[in-house]
Amino acid sequence: MTPLPPHLQRSQYGEFTLTKAIRPGPTVPIIPMEGYRTSRYRDPDSKRVLPMLGAAVSAEKLFQVFLDLLEPLSDRVHVVLETSHESDNNEHMDLRRGEIDAPVLMSHFCDFEDLLCNDGCTGVAVVAVGRPIEVQFDEHKLLFVYAPDLRPFKQILDSYGIPLKEDLRLIAEGPHLHHSSSEYLEEFHQLATRVGAADYDSVLTDDDNDIADSCW
Repeated sequence: MTPLPPHLQRSQYGEFTLTKAIRPGPTVPIIPMEGYRTSRYRDPDSKRVLPMLGAAVSAEKLFQVFLDLLEPLSDRVHVVLETSHESDNNEHMDLRRGEIDAPVLMSHFCDFEDLLCNDGCTGVAVVAVGRPIEVQFDEHKLLFVYAPDLRPFKQILDSYGIPLKEDLRLIAEGPHLHHSSSEYLEEFHQLATRVGAADYDSVLTDDDNDIADSCW
């Protein structure tokens, strides 16, 4: 068996660890590192402008940080499951479940932690009911928050020692590769069934940073 090239074998960059889901391109154009940055997002449909933050979190604490970021949302939430499995042109299919109890959803997520963290073709977005707040755990295993007030979310990131780096570059903004498998595709279907998610065409956020996006 031909060994994988070095940039695909490597998961550790200093103190930052990538999950299995994503790797930088051959020249490692963006060095993965932990941190978060803030900006503003303008929804193309509603024209609403919201503060947003994007975060890269080391693999060993990524899932717990994601769960903690869901705490400031309402007790009832909407969830969108995003998949690019079996996509020939890098398009995504979104499945939605409206109005689910947040603790129940988080329990389902815990049962599928490996899928959410290590499958490069699965992403999720959780939206507060009745409030313009969304937490997204995307295919690149980056965390995004859209909310009128980012302070509760910044406090959570600060509590994990994740630094604010306004010049942070995220791995999705350069050439990169995704990892998936047929087993993860089956697990995605299982998660969708468990949650009760169905076809949905759009979400509040968009996936706007894929560059030279491919799979190994």
